[in-house]
Amino acid sequence: MRTAIIGTGKVGHFHAKAFAKLKDSEFTAVCGRNLGRAQSFADQYGVKAYDNIEEMIIREKIEVVSICTPHPNHAESAVIAANLGVHILIEKPLSSSLEDADTILDAASKAGVQVGTISQRRFYLPCMRIKEAIDQGKIGKPVLGTVNMYGWRDQAYYESDPWRGSWDGEGGGVLVNQAPHQIDLLLWYMGEVEEVYGQWANLNHPYIEVDDTAVAVIKFKNGGLGNIVVSNSQDPALYGKVHIHGDNGATVGVQTDGGAMFIAGMSEITEPPVNDVWTVPGEEHRLEEWKQSDSDFFNQADSLYHYHQEQIEDFLNAVSTGNKPIIDGLDGRRTVEIFTAIYRSTQENRPIKFPLK
Repeated sequence: MRTAIIGTGKVGHFHAKAFAKLKDSEFTAVCGRNLGRAQSFADQYGVKAYDNIEEMIIREKIEVVSICTPHPNHAESAVIAANLGVHILIEKPLSSSLEDADTILDAASKAGVQVGTISQRRFYLPCMRIKEAIDQGKIGKPVLGTVNMYGWRDQAYYESDPWRGSWDGEGGGVLVNQAPHQIDLLLWYMGEVEEVYGQWANLNHPYIEVDDTAVAVIKFKNGGLGNIVVSNSQDPALYGKVHIHGDNGATVGVQTDGGAMFIAGMSEITEPPVNDVWTVPGEEHRLEEWKQSDSDFFNQADSLYHYHQEQIEDFLNAVSTGNKPIIDGLDGRRTVEIFTAIYRSTQENRPIKFPLK
C-alpha cells in the first residue's frame, strides 16, 4: 500500500521509519505546512515532499496516511484524507475535543475507510499479558482499576515546540498529551464508563495555560470503580502504572514507564515495562521470570520504534483484510471522552454521565 505522513515533527519519524521498513508499505510522500521543512524530512527517507494534503494524495495515489500534526489539527487533515478514500492512522490522542473526534469518525464512516489511533503501549508484552488474564477469567470480574502516572516536564520541554502548553495549540495538558496511553489501557481492561468526576490543576508550571495534574473517580458500567491520578509535576519523574483488581481478590499490574515518560525525538526510554504485581492464584511465582524475559526482549529491540512499528503493521493488515485494527477510532474516542469529562467535571463541579455529547 502506498503510504504517506502528514506532519513533520518529532513523532513523524517514528511513523516514517516503520513505513519505510514494513513489507506492506511503499512509503511515498510527506506533507507539512512548511515545504522547506517537509523537504528536509522527505530527503531523509527518499520520498517526495508536499505542502498540500489533497495534492499529495491525488498525485501519489496514497492509500494509507499517518497524521502526526498537533492535536487540534488532526480533524482537518483526517477529513481531507477520508474524503479522498484514504485510510487514516492518527497519533494519540485521536483529537483534542469530542467534536473533532466525531467529525473524524463520521467522515471515515461515510467514506468507508479505516481509522486507527496510536496507543503502542497496548503492544507491550506485560500489557498484553494483563488483557489475556482478564479475558481468561483469571481475576474474576475486573472491579477496580487505577492509573498512577507521576511524571515531569520542564520549561525547555514546553518551549521545544510553539504549540505546547496552550489550549489552542495542544488542546490540553497532561490529560491530552501524556496520559492517553495509560487511560487507554484502563479502558481496555475495565470496559465502558458510566460516570466520571474529576478535577485538574496547574501545580508548578506557571508558564503554561493547561493542566499539569489531574485526578478522577470513575464508575464503570460493569459496576467496577476506577481512579486516575496523572501529573507532570514530580521532579524527578517517578513512574506510570496501571493496576487491575478482580472480584476474586487477584491483582495484575504493569509499570508502563519507569522514571520519565520518553519524549519523541528528545529522550530515550529509561526503563523497560514490566508486570510489577501479579497475584493470580498459581502464577505468583512467575513474576520475576516475566520481568527478566520482558526486560531482555525490550532491551534487545529498538524500543523507541518497535512498538510503533507493531501497531502500524497491525493497522496496515487491518486495511488489507478489512478487519478491525487492535486500536481503532472508537477506542481513540473513548480516551477523548474521558479527558473531556474530567475538564467538564472541573468546570461544572459535578459528576459527568456517559455517553458524552
